[in-house]
Amino acid sequence: MIELLKTLCALPAPAGCEDAVRAFVLEHAAPYADAIRTDAIGNVMVFRKGKTALDRPVVVCAHMDEVGVIVKGITEDGMLKFGFVGGVDPRVVIGRVVRFGAVAGVIGIKAVHLTTAAERRTMPKTRDLYIDIGATSRSAAEAQVSLGDYGVFDAAVVEFGDGLLKAKALDDRVGCAALLRLLEDEPPIDTWFCFTVQEETGLRGAASMAYALDPGFALVLEGTTAANLAEVKDGKAVCAVRGGVVLPFMDGATIYDAELFALLRDGCARRGIPWQTKTRVSGGTDAGRIHRSRAGVRVCAAAAPVRYIHSPSSVAAVSDCEAVLAAARTFLEELGGETE
Repeated sequence: MIELLKTLCALPAPAGCEDAVRAFVLEHAAPYADAIRTDAIGNVMVFRKGKTALDRPVVVCAHMDEVGVIVKGITEDGMLKFGFVGGVDPRVVIGRVVRFGAVAGVIGIKAVHLTTAAERRTMPKTRDLYIDIGATSRSAAEAQVSLGDYGVFDAAVVEFGDGLLKAKALDDRVGCAALLRLLEDEPPIDTWFCFTVQEETGLRGAASMAYALDPGFALVLEGTTAANLAEVKDGKAVCAVRGGVVLPFMDGATIYDAELFALLRDGCARRGIPWQTKTRVSGGTDAGRIHRSRAGVRVCAAAAPVRYIHSPSSVAAVSDCEAVLAAARTFLEELGGETE
């Protein structure tokens, strides 16, 4: 699964422009699919027949999109003004490389010796940043990029330390990799494996996917914020890298189904899958839209803890990513009555 995850993380797919990951998913899902559906917004929905079926469809989903940038203006001297696609902390991007297809650029800000003491004490604003693509004029820049062009962080995928992986887009390529790997096995029950779009900009793809399939149960696979750093104490860490798969009971968008949370928690415990839950209510997932679809959907989630999430250098543990896959397999087995 980890080699698959590395390949997925290297692909560019900012919210609203998920083409590269979608093409990869379609190619790799086709040999195992009993049916594949796409929709106007760009979701990919792959059906695999299982040993049994429930009255209403079962969905396991992950989002294909990542945070990125979008060109909003070009200055007379050829610098790009931009906005973030999704939630990005401006502090983590200064000096970082972004790429618009074959065109590379560096995110810059006013030199420190030109700033005031007050400016140095405050968070930089997006409007104060620019992207330098090496152009000497507006016309030279316009020959390379256009307003509305999407960009993503240009960052190497690296294994390092004691079982850690550094990459952009671990949120949520870890979920996509788990789904593709899970597709290779015959599921215990009929299952839709869904790869959604535009999660980072408002859970948009999940809304149309859930409306189309009208599932009875849904499991969302994700990457979630981990802040287990030296100076972060107690519950403020939210969850811990190397602590196992995160099974949230609540976040900023969803109160997860209590029975499904217990089913997944107890199933992981019986199988020896390391798990943890969040110590602080934070974030949100596609479940925020799915559980409100039509007459309502019972939802739960499983996530990999990720440090420095939504940055060019997100960090996760290989063991936690593998635990996400194991938890997803557990969910289907427990729904299908295959308990251990």
